[in-house]
Amino acid sequence: MTYCAAIRLKDGMVFASDTRTNAGVDHISTFRKLYQYGVEGERFMVLQTAGSLATSQAVFNKLQNDIDQRAESNLNTVATLFDAAQMVGECMRDIMNHAKAVANSSRDGAFTSSFMLGGQIKGHLPELYLIYPEGNCIKATEDTPFFQLGESKYGKPILDRSVSYNMDVRHAARALMLSFDSTIHSNLSVGMPIDFVLYKNDSLILPKGRRIDERDEYFNTIRHQWSDALRRTLVELPKCPDNYWG
Repeated sequence: MTYCAAIRLKDGMVFASDTRTNAGVDHISTFRKLYQYGVEGERFMVLQTAGSLATSQAVFNKLQNDIDQRAESNLNTVATLFDAAQMVGECMRDIMNHAKAVANSSRDGAFTSSFMLGGQIKGHLPELYLIYPEGNCIKATEDTPFFQLGESKYGKPILDRSVSYNMDVRHAARALMLSFDSTIHSNLSVGMPIDFVLYKNDSLILPKGRRIDERDEYFNTIRHQWSDALRRTLVELPKCPDNYWG
């Protein structure tokens, strides 16, 4: 299992993915699940994934190979981000169908992956897409500014309560950090390090990003202050009336 989340805001975008994979409690590994593509000053894209690691890596490799070999159509030449999302979906379907044929299997679940693609191409507004295993996709809106993949239920309440389209990008990044902290705290299948990318709309700069591990001072400050604030707020909530419970 994994956890990925991405937020599209009025002034920027935030992306984060954990790196833990496991095939049982005795086989835990670290693999990157967030990749950047683009051309400085022209286009910026982040692709995130959850699901079959083999399928996901095959998709990443195929997309990168097409860029390296200057294929006629690749992520650095598509006209729109929607076209890029369609390309990712088609690539995923081809790889999944090939894997099922080689394995002589009809079990879709064994080869299934999902993706999120966000970014901006010069001359267009920033966009964020959720790409389903079937290859189709939906786009984030002002009313629904974030998407999640994988083990999302533990971190979703924080984002539901705090994230809105007009909020500051760095405030959204803090909310996303806390979303990951809650998920990691409640589910051992999600773990550090976490890959984070912040993007300022219309900059068309390929940000360096940051990998957050257990020693990250700022992340630890945020998570400890959040925990302390929750405990303090619980104590400060109004007391039940004496006859409340009957």
